[in-house]
Amino acid sequence: MSRGDKSSYSAKQKRQAKHIEDSEKKRGRSEKASKRIAWATVNKVTGGAAKKKRKTS
Repeated sequence: MSRGDKSSYSAKQKRQAKHIEDSEKKRGRSEKASKRIAWATVNKVTGGAAKKKRKTS
């Protein structure tokens, strides 16, 4: 998973980020800043994306 890849996030986390991003845009923030703030907030609240389980032999 490369940096910026949001595939590990749940649908709920993606919805939360979209709502936060929209709200930040309404406040006059740029596109880039609103996305950064949205995902930072989601990570803080939920603890980040789901971790992949590692196989143990």
